[in-house]
Amino acid sequence: MSYIDAFAVAVPTENKALYIEHAKLAGDIFKEYGATKILEAWGDDVPDGEVTSFPLAVKAKENETVVFSIAFWPSKEVRDTAWQKVMEDPRMNNSENPMPFDGKRLIYGGFAPILEL
Repeated sequence: MSYIDAFAVAVPTENKALYIEHAKLAGDIFKEYGATKILEAWGDDVPDGEVTSFPLAVKAKENETVVFSIAFWPSKEVRDTAWQKVMEDPRMNNSENPMPFDGKRLIYGGFAPILEL
């Protein structure tokens, strides 16, 4: 069964072009190690919440945009093997592919799909 990783992060709005560059390189690396598809989405209608919301989750500031990303994998086993390789890949090093956002506020997790229509 397939598997997905989902990510949300607050990106300084002025860094959109830098983020796209960063995401392209990271996405190519993920795909090189087995991801079947990468989806990057720039927040367009992401409301603030009082108790929970994407902006609250990533502690978005006024000049930041929430970005939501998904990496699709053919299986959890492929993802688990690839994840270690991705993290060890020198192209993912901050000096090679600097994060144009505060990585401490990035949230992510792996998910087993339960319904696809």
